[in-house]
Amino acid sequence: MQNGCTHRSYLGVVTTWGLCAVLRFVVREEFSDIPLFGISIFGIACGIFVGLITVLIAANAPAKHAAKVSPITAVSGNADHGKTMRHSQYTGFGKIEALLGIGHAVSGKKNLFLMTASFALSIILFLSFSVMIDFVDYLIPQSAATSDIDIASADGNAIPRELLTSIREMDGVREVYGRRSAFDVPARLDGDTGFSGTIDLISYDDFDLQCLKKDGALKRGSDLSKVYGDSLFVLATSDQDSTWKIGDTVQIGDETLTIAGLLKNDPFSEDGLTNGKLTLITSGETFIRLTGNDDYSLVLIQTAGNVTDENVQAIQNSVDKTYSFRDKRDERTTGTYMAFVFCVYAFLAIIALVTVMNIINSISMSVSTRMKQYGAMRAVGMDERQMTKMIACEAFTYAVLGCVVGCAIGLPLSKLLYDFLIAGHFPSAVWQFPITSLGIILLFVSIAAIAAVYTPAKRIRNMSITATINEL
Repeated sequence: MQNGCTHRSYLGVVTTWGLCAVLRFVVREEFSDIPLFGISIFGIACGIFVGLITVLIAANAPAKHAAKVSPITAVSGNADHGKTMRHSQYTGFGKIEALLGIGHAVSGKKNLFLMTASFALSIILFLSFSVMIDFVDYLIPQSAATSDIDIASADGNAIPRELLTSIREMDGVREVYGRRSAFDVPARLDGDTGFSGTIDLISYDDFDLQCLKKDGALKRGSDLSKVYGDSLFVLATSDQDSTWKIGDTVQIGDETLTIAGLLKNDPFSEDGLTNGKLTLITSGETFIRLTGNDDYSLVLIQTAGNVTDENVQAIQNSVDKTYSFRDKRDERTTGTYMAFVFCVYAFLAIIALVTVMNIINSISMSVSTRMKQYGAMRAVGMDERQMTKMIACEAFTYAVLGCVVGCAIGLPLSKLLYDFLIAGHFPSAVWQFPITSLGIILLFVSIAAIAAVYTPAKRIRNMSITATINEL
């Protein structure tokens, strides 16, 4: 046991060195100076201690159970024979094999508690750690429209369209897109008497609009396709207190615009809240029709992976000195974000894997303790299909109870963690029912329950009925 803990400690140290190398040479960014080789005596000691305590606790219950078995019972191998059913469990409804399977699951209170708790704990952990994905998204926000270089005009819409065309043809440039803006435009929101009377207009090029969909920034029911080109449809920023909704119309002069979609927050405010201000996002063509202005107020550039400082300098030289030029390449956090997300997903994968292995092992052990009982059932005429169904009913009894308990505890805990970690610090964040996370873990639980049936059923099919009866 001590050698096993020592070997695991060595493996843990080597794995840690490997992860440090990945952070330093692959992720880089904030981890560029992380040390590669280091040994923490305290960490190794804690790992060995936890391993020893875990093994001792795990061995304690079986050891006590074995100590209570008399020598004669141990030699005869009939320790559990006296625990066979003393009365019929057939109650007059349902098939006997299903009732037997459910009966096996609920007959042992301790085993039922442990198996249900195992299923429930896996669901609780999965739902809780899924919140970390949202936490990382808010802590290190990522967007497909994040730019590496910004060119801004201090005089409003004053950057000519021709500048974007010339920059697009330069070396090291992957994407160029721009935005136009008009603030405090008089408008009327139909059906909203409390509306302030002015709105902000922001134009997005096609690439910018497509990024909204890639980022999942739109609320359910939004129809982005209506916004492209010269249209009568727009997008609107929103938050949990916004009064406008999809389908509302906004009157600007003689133009009537329909809100085709809502953003989940306001990307133009520091806290993501609209604070009652309606901001409309239009296509470039729609903005030009509404305002008559064809120039840009902001030009955004995404650079290629092989861009050089000389390429960036050439871009800067092509820009009028009256515009501000900002190189943001060093502000990229993609690597750090991916590292954190990978760690969270890896932990969730471990939870799912442990869930599957633990359930399979527990069901297999449960069947092993009743092998003689199953042999007797085979002897009196129960066929293989009925035996398999009985084991499946036992496994799914654990699974269903575990899912009920896990969801009852995991969902409120997920909301509690979300409110504490995210909503308490990011006002625009609103907890939503974790349909995807819940669906994934319930799928894994179902797979585990199905997989748990296979090995015990195969063992029963291969068992010798006569040999089992002779040992009774």
